[in-house]
Amino acid sequence: MNPNVTIIQPTIIAERDSKARVAAYCRVSSDSADQLNSFMAQMRYYENFLADSKTETLVGVYADEGITGTRMDKRDDFQRLLRDCRKGKIDRVITKSISRFARNTKECLSVIRELKMLGITVVFEKENIDTDNISDEMMITIMGGLAQEESNSISQNMRWSVQKRMQNGTYKISCPPYGFDVENGILSVNEKQAQIVRQIFSWYISGCGLQKIADILNENNIPSSKRHKLWTAHSVKYILTNERYIGDAVFQKNYVTETIPHLEKRNYGEKSKYYVSDSNPAIVEKTIFETVQKMLEDRHKPYLNSGHFLSGRIYCNNCGSTFKYKKNTCGDRWVCRKHDIGAEKCLSKPVSQEQIYDAFITLYNKLKLNYSVIFPPLLLQLQELKKRKFSGNQRYMDMSKEIAELKGQTHVLARLRTKGFLDESKYLEQTSTINAKINRLGCEQSKITQSDDEDDIIDKIKEVASIIENGIELMTTFDEILYESLIEKIVVIDQNKLEFQLYGGLKFFGIIN
Repeated sequence: MNPNVTIIQPTIIAERDSKARVAAYCRVSSDSADQLNSFMAQMRYYENFLADSKTETLVGVYADEGITGTRMDKRDDFQRLLRDCRKGKIDRVITKSISRFARNTKECLSVIRELKMLGITVVFEKENIDTDNISDEMMITIMGGLAQEESNSISQNMRWSVQKRMQNGTYKISCPPYGFDVENGILSVNEKQAQIVRQIFSWYISGCGLQKIADILNENNIPSSKRHKLWTAHSVKYILTNERYIGDAVFQKNYVTETIPHLEKRNYGEKSKYYVSDSNPAIVEKTIFETVQKMLEDRHKPYLNSGHFLSGRIYCNNCGSTFKYKKNTCGDRWVCRKHDIGAEKCLSKPVSQEQIYDAFITLYNKLKLNYSVIFPPLLLQLQELKKRKFSGNQRYMDMSKEIAELKGQTHVLARLRTKGFLDESKYLEQTSTINAKINRLGCEQSKITQSDDEDDIIDKIKEVASIIENGIELMTTFDEILYESLIEKIVVIDQNKLEFQLYGGLKFFGIIN
């Protein structure tokens, strides 16, 4: 027996069935005043564009200002647009041109294909392209390629301009080294920090090692910089080798790759460097600086007994004693102090220095090769854990809600401005006040979280990650500076295995061959 089905016709026709829901996306590439006017003009244009349409209705304007177009993950509102598309809130996207939408052909096509799978079409006004026509994909490929070339051309022009300023010594920096302040690109001595710089040079000349100096500074609660609170051997070495402290400068220590995505890399000789004498006020005397450079160079030569940089940093897993350096006919070796007194006191066997070096080289190269799968996810998880810990802090939560409300107010102001209810000057004044409050609350939240030990751990791991990310691509010979910057201590498990303990508590095993 077949079931009897009665169709009940809909009595309400939703607006989304009669009108396509359209979202507009606009972007300006700078946050200057002129570009901000362009940004506001684009928002007003799209607000009025579909006001009288009988087939389409504007559901929102998504806009990014002062953000690069070569990386779509850098554009917050672009990402919000994609999320709303995936939630089924949008039927059609309209934008001024492909260059406003994306300047990376691969990402452009990836987004277009995803939106087409979701049944969402994109209209590029300038190129007169509508992705509702499947044949337009080839045109998008061509136009996206042109947009990418345009971006490359702009980047090349900017690099050429920067390089010319480096060549003639007029290049100005925006981020001053420790010990200096900067105003309009001109460096001036920060005397409070300069005293620390001079003390670091004095300690090193008197015989203190890089890590020892870092420990002294940390024990005295002296912050290393605005970015990192703790000192490391790496940051101390940066001070000791920076020519800025004798009044000179080397430009293009780092460079940005020419292909998209643009990545910053350490310059190990791939590009020219420019040495500029008397570029800024000096903090230390040139003779002291040269003495330190000679001492740093000498540290790579063979060491004698307790003067070795590994002394006191290799521990026995069996008895807990430190290993001592010994040189004999078998070569340079490290032996457990108790075992050296008597084999019956500890069964740990000696380890050759060459084996330790080789194990570190292997470890560094593995960390370098697998950087992206180890450090970014690890730091993200640590930050998430920290956030969860403070999610129960009522003051912290209240500030989070207040920040969210303030951000909502900026969106309201933007809509009022586009509708003509708020003039440009008033809009800028009010948004500036709100952003100042948001920044203040963010700083207060940081103070709450920074009061905990987790921040020290995260800072140390960030420093380790930064050193590995910017370090040499492939280590073939032992690098003492990198070792001291990364390794807090070694635990000798047995003759075949070492445990390298990195700063921040990370532990990795090294196999002895």
